[in-house]
Amino acid sequence: MASVSVRADDYDTAAEIAAVTAGRTDVGAVVTFSGLCRDDGGTLEALEIEHYPGMAEAEIGRVCAEAEARWPLQACRVIHRHGAIRPGENIVLVVTASAHRVAAFAAADFLMDYLKSEAPFWKRNRRRDAAAGEADWVAPKASDEAALDRWR
Repeated sequence: MASVSVRADDYDTAAEIAAVTAGRTDVGAVVTFSGLCRDDGGTLEALEIEHYPGMAEAEIGRVCAEAEARWPLQACRVIHRHGAIRPGENIVLVVTASAHRVAAFAAADFLMDYLKSEAPFWKRNRRRDAAAGEADWVAPKASDEAALDRWR
């Protein structure tokens, strides 16, 4: 039931929601989370996201299956981009659909906590003022790890 896509190209959030709900009369709630590239301080040229093709999709699929086991979902869709993403552009989309809002919200929250902490992506900031080839890797945050712990 879950749909996972890891890709370089952008996506249309409205089209993804429409695809999840098309022809369904059993969906009472759709929750979406859109993660955008944020430029703190106006110095970011791009966020570069790397992944290991195949592994990232499989691991996200495993966590989507866990979400589907925990909550009664009619649909679960995750899109995560890789490559150079500029400030303001989409990074990630999570769409969960259920008969009731509580399950859809909880599943989306669970998936985002996982994606922030353990999904197999490597991120680095490429700053406008950095020397050629210089970039700073984005380290995991303790607050993201703590958020994930509540689901364990």
